[in-house]
Amino acid sequence: MSRRLVFAVHRDGGQRQFVERPVPAVADLSLAPVLAWAQQRLSEPLTVADLAARAAVSPATLHRRFHAELATTPLAWLTAERVTLACRLLERGENRLDVVARTSGLGTASNLRTRMRRHVGLSPAAYRQRFAATPQDPVAAS
Repeated sequence: MSRRLVFAVHRDGGQRQFVERPVPAVADLSLAPVLAWAQQRLSEPLTVADLAARAAVSPATLHRRFHAELATTPLAWLTAERVTLACRLLERGENRLDVVARTSGLGTASNLRTRMRRHVGLSPAAYRQRFAATPQDPVAAS
């Protein structure tokens, strides 16, 4: 009986033994899909629970993954992304702070001012004055 269970390690004729070894499918555990999804929805009211639901993990697991991959918390990342978007809007010449605050997801002009001072070190007006793309003066260009 045991002789039937034993097989040769090498095949005759110089052929190698072939055993199919499929590569197991590994799920993408990075935060990249969740981050991209959130960046497209910065103007919407997003919470840590929303991000966790999108990642299909608990809020505690999301916090651990954010800390491991980005060395920050989900809320701090979300706020920083919103401030970055607000800065881009100011650079492009948007003058109304309520529009910048609403579009970037920061809510109010007051919150926009507070967050920009904390993250950038400048008020929205000072940031716009320093970094806004200004059209060239036609008189100076002549």
